[in-house]
Amino acid sequence: MSDPMSLVISNCPPEEAERLARALIEAQLVACVTLSEVKSVYRWRGEVCLDQEVTLTAKVSEARVEACIERLTALHPYELPEVLCVPVDHERSHKPYCAWVRQACEGAPT
Repeated sequence: MSDPMSLVISNCPPEEAERLARALIEAQLVACVTLSEVKSVYRWRGEVCLDQEVTLTAKVSEARVEACIERLTALHPYELPEVLCVPVDHERSHKPYCAWVRQACEGAPT
């Protein structure tokens, strides 16, 4: 049995990262969220900006992707949040891990 999953990726202010990650975990929308500190350079409203951010990389089963994106977008402090979904090649990935992600998103004991 395959366990399709995706990575949902979003950058946010450092002070919001843990709140967003915990909200997704507590709602059982994702199995895990990895937080990585980054610097982002981007153009916003005609200005070049440089900000400290945290990248959230959420591991989510395909069944929960839409709900995860909806919740993350609703909770996100940015006017235009970056929320990207990247499908995982589950045939080439570690199958027990993919199964754990699916089980965790379904609320099954892990």
